[in-house]
Amino acid sequence: MMRLLILTQKIDINDDVLGFMHGWIAEFAKNCESVVCICLEKGEYDLPKNVKVLSLGKEKLSGSEMCGKWLDRYVIKLSYARQFFRYIWKERNNYNKVFVHMNDEYVVLGGLLWRMMGKKTGLWYAHGHVPLSLRIAEKLAHVIFTSTKSGCRIGSKKIKVVGQGIDVNRVKNNESRGLEIKNYEFKVITVGRISPSKDYETLIRAAEVLLKENVKVKVDIVGGPGTPEQGEYFENLKKMVKERSLEEVIIFRGSMPNREIVPALNEADLFVNMGLTGSLDKAILEAMAAGLPILTCNEALEDVLGNYSGRLMFKKKDYMELSEKIKDIMGLKTGARMKMGMDLREIVVKNHSLSGLIKKIVQILE
Repeated sequence: MMRLLILTQKIDINDDVLGFMHGWIAEFAKNCESVVCICLEKGEYDLPKNVKVLSLGKEKLSGSEMCGKWLDRYVIKLSYARQFFRYIWKERNNYNKVFVHMNDEYVVLGGLLWRMMGKKTGLWYAHGHVPLSLRIAEKLAHVIFTSTKSGCRIGSKKIKVVGQGIDVNRVKNNESRGLEIKNYEFKVITVGRISPSKDYETLIRAAEVLLKENVKVKVDIVGGPGTPEQGEYFENLKKMVKERSLEEVIIFRGSMPNREIVPALNEADLFVNMGLTGSLDKAILEAMAAGLPILTCNEALEDVLGNYSGRLMFKKKDYMELSEKIKDIMGLKTGARMKMGMDLREIVVKNHSLSGLIKKIVQILE
C-alpha cells in the first residue's frame, strides 16, 4: 500500500483559503498506509493517526519579520530550503510516492533527488499562469494533475485532468432554498481572497446598476486580503462602495474559516464569481454542491457547466451583462431554481467529489 509524502503551503483547518487541504489529507490517509505532510506553515489540525505533519516554520515568524529587509527574507527562504531538504531526506524511508500541491517550486528543489531515490512524483497545478518554475517542474515530475483542460496551460503528455475535490457529504444541499423572490432582498454571495484577480469591481458596478433599477439585492463578499498589496486593493474597493452609496447593499464579511463557508452559502440565493485566472475555483464548486445557482466568467467552467454554460456565464468585466444575468436568476420560478440547484450539485457529485478525486490520484501514482 502506498506511503505518501504530501507537500503543501499550509495545514490549518481554520484557514479561509487553504482550509480545504485538511480534508484532502484526511482522504489521502484513508487510501494510503501512511502519509507524511510537509507544509510551509501549520495551524490547528485534527488528522488520522497515520498522518505525520512537519512544518518548515513560517508560523513561528511575526509579520514584521516576513515583511522585513530583502536580506532578511532571503535568509528566511534559505532556512526553509534547508529544512525542506532535511525533511525529505530524513523521511525517505517513510514514503515511496510524492504529491506536491500547487507549489511547483518544491518539485524544482526536490525533483531530481526524488528521481534518484526512485520516488514517483506528482504535481497538482490548477492555474492559468505558466511561470518558469512550472516549466522546470514539468521536466522533473512524473505526472501533473489538474482540474480542467485550462488548469495547466503547457503542452505535456504528463498532464492528467482529474477534476476538483469537493467534500460533497460536508456540503449539503439546502432544500429550503428556491422560494419565490417577492418582497425580500435577493442575497448574492461571493467567496475568495480580496485580490485584483478576483475583479470585485465588476460585481460592485453590477450592484450599482441593480440599485438604480430598484432591484432589491444584498451582496456578501466573504474573504480578506492576504498581502499588503491586496490590503491596498481592499481599501480601494471600500472607497468605491462608499462613493456609489452602496454601503447598505454590499457587505464585506471578512475572512471566514473554510468550515463556516457552507452555512454562509446556505443562506444565499446566488453565488457569483468574477475571477480572471481561468482556473477552476473550488469556491464555485462548493456553491454548486450546496445546490446554489452560480454565475461566472471563468472559462474553466464552460465544460463543467455543460448545457447551463450559456445561461450561467458572462463576459469578463461586463458588469451590465452580469446585472442582467442576476435578474434572470431572480426571475426563475421556484421549481426551475430548485432544479437548477439540484442539477449543479449533481455535476459536482459525479465529476468533482473529494473521494473520487483522491482515488484517481492514488491510482495514477501507483
